[in-house]
Amino acid sequence: MKPQLLKVPKDLQQSFSIRRDVVLYFYNRWHYHPEMELVHIEQGSGTQFIGDNIQNFQNGDLLLIGPNLPHYWRCDEKYFKGESDLYAQATVLHFLPDLFGKTFLNLPENKSIKDLFQKAQWGIKLLGDTSEKVKRLMQSLLDHSSGNSIILLLEILETLAQCPEVKMLSNTYYHQEFDAYDTDRINEIYKYSLSNFHKKISIEEIAGVANISPHSFCRYFKSRSRKTYSQFLLELRIGHACKLLIEEKLSVAQICYESGFNNFANFNKYFKINTGMSPLQYQKNYR
Repeated sequence: MKPQLLKVPKDLQQSFSIRRDVVLYFYNRWHYHPEMELVHIEQGSGTQFIGDNIQNFQNGDLLLIGPNLPHYWRCDEKYFKGESDLYAQATVLHFLPDLFGKTFLNLPENKSIKDLFQKAQWGIKLLGDTSEKVKRLMQSLLDHSSGNSIILLLEILETLAQCPEVKMLSNTYYHQEFDAYDTDRINEIYKYSLSNFHKKISIEEIAGVANISPHSFCRYFKSRSRKTYSQFLLELRIGHACKLLIEEKLSVAQICYESGFNNFANFNKYFKINTGMSPLQYQKNYR
């Protein structure tokens, strides 16, 4: 995809930035920036796109996103209804990879941090007790008003580097910079797909949203996303089914149709291909 270059606001008094966002819904735009991003989703749920990875996000998620790696969070539909007691909240830390100078990462003592930065180029989800420690350190950094805050940042990076439970996200390394020419087109495709994946979407229909011919759309989408539109749609549907299975409010048969599948056998088949287990096994394992 060709996401939008985002200019991260800079504080002239600091070499990095940290903030807490309390908003109606999260960053509803496909974008990238040269800074690395550490984000703690404190409150919110929906679908996230990091590189070519599509999965659900929820309260408590901690993610490290490398420089120029495109990403996009779309909150669940309930966040767009303007309910006064429903909001999204996240703490977001941005810093440039060469913040400490060109030789810092090559010091033998910093090999673990250098390895962490290399992994972050694909996006990382951090899990377990170590991630909880990082969240506490981020809060301390957010509250920090005096002294050298760079020491706290280094402690966060070293703690991240020692985290034994990490999940790599994107399968594709985005090393190039992007032309923002078709940012609006990509975002319209995402927006329409996320609002309508529960029903059949024809190539002609989505090509109309993108304002290009069906034949051109297939080539266009695959060249930028590294997957076909049908695969993209399938991943959206499976992700939604996973969320419904976790909530346990509907039967598996109901979840099949709520997720956009009109054939129960196909639902089971593709769910197992994508997750490695049946819907019932997935639900049981989560429970």
